[in-house]
Amino acid sequence: MSTPRVGQGSLPDTRLHADAVSVLRRWTPTSAAAAEARDRTLDLLSAGPVTMNRAHRVGHVTASALVLDATGERVLLCLHGKFHQWVQLGGHCEPGDPTLAAAALREATEESGVAGLRIDPVPIDVDIHPVGCQGGSFHHDVRFAALAPSGAAVRVSEESEELGWFPSDRLPEPLAGGTTQLIAPALAALRRAPLRLAP
Repeated sequence: MSTPRVGQGSLPDTRLHADAVSVLRRWTPTSAAAAEARDRTLDLLSAGPVTMNRAHRVGHVTASALVLDATGERVLLCLHGKFHQWVQLGGHCEPGDPTLAAAALREATEESGVAGLRIDPVPIDVDIHPVGCQGGSFHHDVRFAALAPSGAAVRVSEESEELGWFPSDRLPEPLAGGTTQLIAPALAALRRAPLRLAP
């Protein structure tokens, strides 16, 4: 992606940090593992806006989205170029992202090439996993459900080897850990608020 990344000379807005704290404090976790990850992420966020920055070695908050097609029957996954596993779309927050949901929407749009994605602003999961940022760190990934418009065409980005639509009960291999657990809460989000989805 061509836009400057967090950690390359600027910190994210304090409003993004405030949004992350607010969203996670209000959120009802979708599983026991998500509840533990939420609590650990709130502990991380207590260090301030620097925790939204990839340069924060202890760990930093990221945002991703599981994109469903207009019928809710298929999910869009990318074969990630660095770790060669199928995973939902997402990544680092950037300066100017006003909310976590907006960061997830921007990442999903950039990585899929799909115009007109709509995102539910209520998270569906929080997951903490080790990554190679800054020589070794942790992503505290806040995950959302997004809906693609009917007939959406995808375009592979520079960060992906491949993109594909898959039935939610027949996901590809190798699949990144934690991706399967997003299906049920994403479908529940669409049933709960199919007309309320908004960027």
